[in-house]
Amino acid sequence: MLRASRLFLRSFASKQHLADPWPLPNSPAHIAATVSKPGAPPIPPIQRVNESLEKMRARLVYQTRKRGTLESDLLLSTFAHEFLHSMTLAQLKEFDLLLDENDWDIYYWATNKRDPPSRWADTELLQQLRLHAQNQGKQVRRMPDL
Repeated sequence: MLRASRLFLRSFASKQHLADPWPLPNSPAHIAATVSKPGAPPIPPIQRVNESLEKMRARLVYQTRKRGTLESDLLLSTFAHEFLHSMTLAQLKEFDLLLDENDWDIYYWATNKRDPPSRWADTELLQQLRLHAQNQGKQVRRMPDL
């Protein structure tokens, strides 16, 4: 019995089993596990056929609140609360495309910490988001009520 348990422990304690299943962010193991293969196409956004304007606005409100990072949630949800009701259908579609971008990219573009790609650099939407991020009125912002 003792010999069988030793063999089991020896085989269980192999390098494969001792590898950390949740490596620290930006560690070599994490980067190797999360980098896309070169030339891999981006995942296309879900096509929403016959989505009503009210349903689209409700979906965009939800997507601005549930980004995954508190900074992006706060920035985008307060922006949506202030501007979404007055956006045209074309502006809503453009905002929808912006929300397909990475959270931190949107945040850094809006706060002028990084240059946006050419597809967003000169858009009115990003300029409006940047102005909102500056918070020139020094408002205390919190997540809007639903």
